[in-house]
Amino acid sequence: MTSHKTVVVTGFGPFGEHKVNASWQAVQELEQIGLLNNVSLITKEMPVVYDDVKTIVPSIWKDQKPQLVIHVGVSGEAREITLEQLARNSGYCKHDIQKKTPQSECCVDDGDECLQTKFDLQKVCDVINGANDKLKAIISTDPGRYLCEFSYYLSLHQNCSAAIFVHVPPIGSPYTAAELANGLRIIIQCLLEQQEEFKENS
Repeated sequence: MTSHKTVVVTGFGPFGEHKVNASWQAVQELEQIGLLNNVSLITKEMPVVYDDVKTIVPSIWKDQKPQLVIHVGVSGEAREITLEQLARNSGYCKHDIQKKTPQSECCVDDGDECLQTKFDLQKVCDVINGANDKLKAIISTDPGRYLCEFSYYLSLHQNCSAAIFVHVPPIGSPYTAAELANGLRIIIQCLLEQQEEFKENS
């Protein structure tokens, strides 16, 4: 991994009971600890607004030309770091913080109904679960049909070999923001290594 890479990591702003969004806290902590020397980290906070996310996500891919995009969101139900396997295109009927839904209740008109990341998420979970007594990671196939899954689909629509979504628990349930940031750092390192393998095998 000698060539220089750009990794974009997004978190979300406040919504509902999450007055301070744990995803953005974790991403800000990640910015403090940084990544490998040859990796530039760009972070962005996205509002919980469909129209904004629909503009922001494609612009990240166009403007930053990232090697990897990781979207991070909070789940009040999560107690582990949760790696999302897939995202669905339709069924977005839950209002955002502006009381709006996407016009057609879908991410991309005429897009595939379901897109999956090409990364081997089990490998990533195994590294996290094997490296640390405290942090635990699991895989999910239901990102929740809200802004989290909406943003993930938009990125998978750009490149299924370079995007992933990570749900984190609220801060203190059970992890600190710093612990979550460390988990995100491990995830990024694993995914960049997998991309190197993609290249070797192509």
